[in-house]
Amino acid sequence: MPELSELISPVIEPLAADAAARFTKANKNTLDFMTGAQKVMFEEMMFASNEMLERARTETHLLSEFISKMAASHSVKDLKTMGQECAQHQIDFIRRDSERLFKHGERMLETTSKLLANQPQA
Repeated sequence: MPELSELISPVIEPLAADAAARFTKANKNTLDFMTGAQKVMFEEMMFASNEMLERARTETHLLSEFISKMAASHSVKDLKTMGQECAQHQIDFIRRDSERLFKHGERMLETTSKLLANQPQA
């Protein structure tokens, strides 16, 4: 009659190999997810820094334009016209800035969903 250890050994070895394969796959998936998350965070930091720089540059340009128009106005009518033009510039800037941020939000949602979609379901 075969020994108990001889009967169990053929069963345990495939289970151990299967567990090692699953563990390796889980580690690979975790590494892929962490790498993707790190990439997304780096892209976000770059986007935020570029946006802050662009915003400061635009605001500086608008301020210098406002000051030059203020200096060029010689009457109340000129001041009123200048105020209307500057207000329109600000509104246009806010509109463009909002559109850019909405597009970025859409891109971030797509990137995040792709990152999460690559993960196998448990």
